[in-house]
Amino acid sequence: MKHPLIFDIKRYAINDGPGIRLTIFFKGCPLSCAWCHNPESISSKQQKLFTKAKCIGCGECVKVCPLGAVTMTAEGPITDPRQCNLCGACAEVCPTRAIEMSGRQYEIEELMEIVEKERPFFEQSDGGVTISGGEPLLHPEYLLELLKTCGQNRIHRVIDTSGFCAPETLLEVARETDLFLYDLKTIDDGLHRRFAGVSNRRILDNLRLLASSGAEIAIRIPVIGGVNADEASASALADFITSLEGDERVVHLLPYHGIAAGKHMKLGAQYDEGLMREPSGDELERFGACFTGRKLKVIVGG
Repeated sequence: MKHPLIFDIKRYAINDGPGIRLTIFFKGCPLSCAWCHNPESISSKQQKLFTKAKCIGCGECVKVCPLGAVTMTAEGPITDPRQCNLCGACAEVCPTRAIEMSGRQYEIEELMEIVEKERPFFEQSDGGVTISGGEPLLHPEYLLELLKTCGQNRIHRVIDTSGFCAPETLLEVARETDLFLYDLKTIDDGLHRRFAGVSNRRILDNLRLLASSGAEIAIRIPVIGGVNADEASASALADFITSLEGDERVVHLLPYHGIAAGKHMKLGAQYDEGLMREPSGDELERFGACFTGRKLKVIVGG
């Protein structure tokens, strides 16, 4: 069984499903959303992060690098990606954690030891484990094993997904999942290709399929000024969601914010917001109004 890289394990998460949760973040995503607030999740490979504000210029990273890939400059340590083999020696010696390695493998048993420590919080709040990313459905074998193990231990299981996967994978995972947090960006395929890098046809088809299977689904819509925060986009989304099989659905509207800029800097990249901006209060209100009077429960926020 191939093990994915996990780049974060967030304890006491309260916006990733019901109750208090432990959220496990897998690396690797077939989408490349311009607004992604976890840019380190897109690549399935390990990456090095550098936080300039934490660096004290001690030079330990330069001394320890076995390949001489790190050079100290007035701006802090600079890594030559052509020489660096991502061994992580620099991160291990960094006294302030200015250098960090994003992504490591975990055995299922190792993850379950972490999960079990959170059980008191789960039991007090009807919480559980949420598996996010990136896109966890990129790693179906490992994901299914983790879901089955959680189920055997009576732990509530949530999957946060874009829905961009083979339909048979989605249905197989659904049999071991208690709730899906399904990300829906726009109904417009051209807009989806432009801002997320792929067509949304598979995503929409899979959402129809998942709804018809009887799975429990909460839909999450990022509301992005300059992209989809208009009434036409909202109405198209509301019409599509209302057409799905099943009872009243929960829809979370997630206002865009530019928090990803700091993470892009850690990856050594520039964050170009382009047309994207935080939606105004009026925009968000008008957007939400398009969902009223339907069999939908709308919540602003996670």
